[in-house]
Amino acid sequence: MRKFRITTLVAMVLALALASFSVVSAQDGDVLDDILDRGFVNCGVSGGLAGFSIQDDEGQWSGLDVDFCRALAIAIFGEASDDTLRIIPLTADVRFTALQAGEVDVLHRNTTWTLTRDVTLGSDFGPTTFYDGQGLLARLEDGFTSLADMEGAAFCSTSGTTTEKNITDAYRAIFGEDPVLVLGPGPQENLADFEAGACDVLTSDKSQLAALRATSANPAAYAVLPDTLSKEPLGPMYLENNSALADIVNWSVFATFTAEELGITSENIGEFMDSDDVNVQRFLGLTEEGFGEAMGISNSFAADIIAAVGSYAEIYERNVVPLGIAREGSLNALWLDGGLLYPPAWR
Repeated sequence: MRKFRITTLVAMVLALALASFSVVSAQDGDVLDDILDRGFVNCGVSGGLAGFSIQDDEGQWSGLDVDFCRALAIAIFGEASDDTLRIIPLTADVRFTALQAGEVDVLHRNTTWTLTRDVTLGSDFGPTTFYDGQGLLARLEDGFTSLADMEGAAFCSTSGTTTEKNITDAYRAIFGEDPVLVLGPGPQENLADFEAGACDVLTSDKSQLAALRATSANPAAYAVLPDTLSKEPLGPMYLENNSALADIVNWSVFATFTAEELGITSENIGEFMDSDDVNVQRFLGLTEEGFGEAMGISNSFAADIIAAVGSYAEIYERNVVPLGIAREGSLNALWLDGGLLYPPAWR
């Protein structure tokens, strides 16, 4: 009887596992199927953030996050045009519900990878595209040199972000009480409040502070202080149980890292098409291994991305360097140069 019960129990467990697997398998790839059916990618960005996602007077989008949206569209459709890509600006407080509701397929929206977001929002994170840290933007005339000088100060911050929580933790650790927060829906509103004197200090990711300072009415009046209050690994976010889309998102990012590793750029990629280096051949889709085909996309997807968008070095140089954020010696350098960008093997 005991043997029968154990066997029955095992069978029940296996049946439940198989049923669970079937549910996951049935859901897997749904978002990619939706993208293919409609013919374009909906990519959520912050909008209004120089260097990462900003629209010019003619309606053209640019920025590091926008370039990774383009890379995804190119990987799936072979091109990034108005026909294959929709850039959708989202405020911080609606970005996750927009993803969960299917209003966007992926977030390339300077979103911090945290444990809570990873396990409670029904979503997963892809490779980090920008390593950041929270900082402080202050008026030079106020004489602040660090957070330790700011007892009683009011801080402008974006609601619904890690920024709000991090400044509270850091301030409380020094002064034993919560700070005064002036919350707004997005970075532009935070800057407006700061410039209007509604707060003493603006706190956000340092890259965002550099962008806001650069676009402020009087950049020379402000400084990003040395304090780094947190770790902010920023990267793509997509719904869980969609490994087909996840693979394409991830490897479209890794393509830009690998291109830099191999020395391939949008300017010289033609010269590499005749390379005898098998690593280059694999990356450009010139071998019979069919890496793209395994994901249901073109074997030349990496070459197509680099030809149109460039390597990570080009993306960074084009978008982030103008903000005054040097890459040399930073965490955003390639691993060969002491940074954290380390793509998996392309084989």
